Amino acid sequence: MTDFDINVVGAVRVIQAVLPRLEKSHNASITLFSTVAVQLGMPFHSKVAASKGTVEGLTPRIRVNCIAPSLTDTPMAAQLLNTEQKREASDQRHPMKRVGTTADLAAMAEYLLSDKASWITGQVFHVDGGMSALRT
Repeated sequence: MTDFDINVVGAVRVIQAVLPRLEKSHNASITLFSTVAVQLGMPFHSKVAASKGTVEGLTPRIRVNCIAPSLTDTPMAAQLLNTEQKREASDQRHPMKRVGTTADLAAMAEYLLSDKASWITGQVFHVDGGMSALRT
């Protein structure tokens, strides 16, 4: 599967599958995931940035928001964080001096899917330790 198949086609298929139930709800919400690479343009991220940029544009009439993280400590990022030197270098690249955790992303997703965020839609939230604020 390509990045486009996973990130765009996958998101569209999931939305299509749940759309009838979402349309019946009074507080339906979808939270998608993107990447800080869409805004920053990072080396070796062109395919994922292009496909995630498309995900950011998915906005049916149901509340849709997007979380755009930077490097997050997950199995997918293991090769980037598998030595103390790599982890320290990654930590130092971020203004908050650490890489993200799944808990960081889950907290934002939980909020966006809650009634507390009922007036928020069409937004991209950079849960990225300040990475998207850097302009080099």
